[in-house]
Amino acid sequence: MTTIDTSDSQGAHMSGQRMNLAKLAPEVYQAMVALDRAASRGVDPVLAELIKIRSSLLNHCAFCLDMHTRDARKGGETEERIYLLSAWEEAGPVFTEKEQAALALTEAVTVITDGFVPDEVYARAAKHFEEAELAQVIALILTINSWNRIAVTTRMQPTLGR
Repeated sequence: MTTIDTSDSQGAHMSGQRMNLAKLAPEVYQAMVALDRAASRGVDPVLAELIKIRSSLLNHCAFCLDMHTRDARKGGETEERIYLLSAWEEAGPVFTEKEQAALALTEAVTVITDGFVPDEVYARAAKHFEEAELAQVIALILTINSWNRIAVTTRMQPTLGR
C-alpha cells in the first residue's frame, strides 16, 4: 500500500492510509457492510444521509464526509442543507422537526460525553418516529459511528470524486 505524507495546519506529521481493513479483516468488514444494510432498512434515504453526514462531521471523518455528501447529492439533497448540517440547530425550518429530532439524537449518541443520551433528546425522537423506525435510526447512528471510527483509525483517504 502506498502512503502519502502530509502535515496538518499545526505542522503535525500525518501519513496516508494505515491499513486496508477490508483486506486484512474481511469477515469483520463484511459484517459491517451487512450491519449497515440492515440498519438502513426502512429509514428514509435522505434522513439516513443527514444522520451519516452529521455523525461524520462530529467524528472528523473526512472519508465518510466525502462519501455521504456525494451520496446525499445523488439522492437529491441540496448543497445548502448539506452546508448547514454543522449548524442545524440555528438553521430554523431548513430541517423538518423530524430531521431535527434525528439530528439531536445523532449528536447525543455520537458525543456521549455525559455517559448517557438525555431523556428529553430520546423523547423528542420518540415523538417523531414509530418505535420500530426509531430502533432503525438508533442502529443507523451506531453503525455510522462504527464506520467513522474504522475510517479515522485506519486513516482512510477521501476519494474526492475519483
